[in-house]
Amino acid sequence: MSAPIVVAGASMAGLRAAEQLRAAGWTGGITLVGDEPHMPYNRPPLSKEVLSGKAPFESLAFRPRASVADVTWRLGTRVATADLDRHTVGLDDGETLTYAGLVVATGMRPRRLNCPGPRAGRHTVRTLADAQGLREALTRPGARVVVVGAGFIGCEVAATAVALGAAEVTVVDPLPLPMIGPLGELLAGALLKRHEERGVRFTLGTGVAGFEGQDQVSGVVLADGTVLAADVVVESVGSLANTEWLDGNGLDLTDGVLTDEHLRVGGRPDVVAVGDVARFPNARYDGVPRRVEHWSIPTDTAKHAARVLTGQDTGLAPFAPLPTFWSDQHDFRLQSFGAPALGRDDVRVLDGDLDGDVLAGYHTGGRLVGVVALGGQAAAAAAARYRAELLKQPALTA
Repeated sequence: MSAPIVVAGASMAGLRAAEQLRAAGWTGGITLVGDEPHMPYNRPPLSKEVLSGKAPFESLAFRPRASVADVTWRLGTRVATADLDRHTVGLDDGETLTYAGLVVATGMRPRRLNCPGPRAGRHTVRTLADAQGLREALTRPGARVVVVGAGFIGCEVAATAVALGAAEVTVVDPLPLPMIGPLGELLAGALLKRHEERGVRFTLGTGVAGFEGQDQVSGVVLADGTVLAADVVVESVGSLANTEWLDGNGLDLTDGVLTDEHLRVGGRPDVVAVGDVARFPNARYDGVPRRVEHWSIPTDTAKHAARVLTGQDTGLAPFAPLPTFWSDQHDFRLQSFGAPALGRDDVRVLDGDLDGDVLAGYHTGGRLVGVVALGGQAAAAAAARYRAELLKQPALTA
């Protein structure tokens, strides 16, 4: 029996890779290995609908396509090592799997604060277990919540905590505005105002030095000496790529797994990377390899990588996705198409105004590279109308 394709990682990216391998004509075995005991599920609702109790945990599970009914699932098992020259991966239970092709889909894990103080009462949001534990803490009467990090997850959790009736919700971040990295100053300022109007407090421009409490967190000590009372702390300070199992293979693992323009890893035709662990050059923009942690990327990368892994890459255009993200916070949505972070130095209001529904355009060298809407459904629809225009834009390096 010939060796299967092994998919290291059984989250959304791993599932989509298996489905796309079948769609690309691979009829051999496929083995998916994942460290969680659950079948693949949708993660974005963890910080919103699931955390708020509006959606049951069971509703998150993806329904795999019929084409992958015969794949082998190794759940609750972690890929621990890899020998790419020998075409093998080692599992944490001691078993070794030989592969005909390897899909790196091990994703990310939350970064944790390395500060003195107790660990009890400090939460992250990445898995079902994380969301279950955090929901239990947030629904205790009188909860005082401190969210460390004003990015996507931090802002979403803060909004959810307010909706759940937390007594106090404070967001701490060393940067001057929430989500300033992806949004730039103009929309980040508008976002701050909307959160404050709905009861979220912000302590910006300072970091965390430690935590107070004996066995349980009772306060957050800031770098300037201020202490914020806290019963619940949510650490939303970025992610780390799960790439340690690839050490020793001569790969660039400085930020995820570096790939070429066809998602091949280390120049090997039998190893590809998909999902947010892949650091790839986007031919649509400047060719600088970057990771993209957006919901659309697992499907986009899986489709391209499957063709490469099954030998259908002759004449295949370089991978050039149009990144898309959205974020539901309070009663409004952020909706984006393109790469707004590349155009933060030239942001223009295209429609609406900053006090209501607003659509902003992000430009590089006068060229539109991304749009972000902030507001209700009308704003999101306005952003979607620019999708076709963004798809037609020539590469920045052209």
